[in-house]
Amino acid sequence: MTAERSDAIESVRTAFDDHLARADETAAVALVLDLLARGVSAEDVLLDLIAPAQAAVGERWVANEWSVAQEHAATHVSNRAVAALAAVTVVPDPPLGSVAVACPDGEWHTLPAHIVAEVLRLRGFGVRFLGAGVPTAHLISYLHQNGSDLIALSCMLAVRLPRMYRTIEACRLARVPVLAGGAGFGPDGIWARTLGADLYARTAVDAADLLAEQWPPPLTGAPALDHLADGEYAQLVGRRGDLLRHLVDHLHRCFPPMRRCADERHEAAVEDLGFLVDFLAAGVFVDDPRVFTDFLVFLADVLAPRGVPPAGLDLVVRALCEPLSDLPRTLTHLAAGRGRLERAGHTWTDA
Repeated sequence: MTAERSDAIESVRTAFDDHLARADETAAVALVLDLLARGVSAEDVLLDLIAPAQAAVGERWVANEWSVAQEHAATHVSNRAVAALAAVTVVPDPPLGSVAVACPDGEWHTLPAHIVAEVLRLRGFGVRFLGAGVPTAHLISYLHQNGSDLIALSCMLAVRLPRMYRTIEACRLARVPVLAGGAGFGPDGIWARTLGADLYARTAVDAADLLAEQWPPPLTGAPALDHLADGEYAQLVGRRGDLLRHLVDHLHRCFPPMRRCADERHEAAVEDLGFLVDFLAAGVFVDDPRVFTDFLVFLADVLAPRGVPPAGLDLVVRALCEPLSDLPRTLTHLAAGRGRLERAGHTWTDA
């Protein structure tokens, strides 16, 4: 991107952020189309304006500056801006190859995948964007019917990794190579390789460059999940309800903020506990404690601005050790979680 085009984007950054904050779809779309008219490329608008603005939206939600409703409204506007760019940009012809881009079953964060789909389209690939929460059986049927050369799968939350594995495995059996992307696949895509993905790309540009170098894409992925033979993941999933009841009872006894929760906040707290158990299970699934420890740090960042002491997470992790004492691999994940919380200064001290 030239300095002139960079300056053009910088000159409207604050205005675009304001359009997202007010959920002003008309103004946001007009702004990005004006940038195109001024000579800024669609790819630069996608990657240097819309993507960073959306990252800031997520940060405002974490900091409790925005509600879920505000975040959803802003995300809708960002998606509409991407769609507006797609509607007016011309793609090279003929396409380099056929790529389907999807968020598999359980994954609802579509904007990153939408941006990847548009960057690939702009780079000359024939792209079909399938959207959010595509059931695996329907995805495989679509790939067969449309003859896609590659499926690009987006995973933004590591808790989805067990479901993601089932989708990747089904694609491998259908002989369709998988390109994985998204923060949910871990640092440098380590969990994408664990699940058997053929390729991984950290960014949309990385994905486009990688496919330009490796087309047709390879079909070489292989899962590394031999550790599942110990049955610990299956036991964790089977005990989920009992673990949640145990945690709620324990927190009512030992964590005063839980006793003071209003009904709505209490429901949210139980939902958070469910996510915590699910992230623990996902970490055990890929045999990497970072799935669990990273979520604990994230959840601490979410709870603090909402007036909930993050040290309560240490109490929760400790409370899980007793009912899971027969699962040695799981206990190592819990110990790693306690260590991460201790380093962050979130240790619970009994009164």
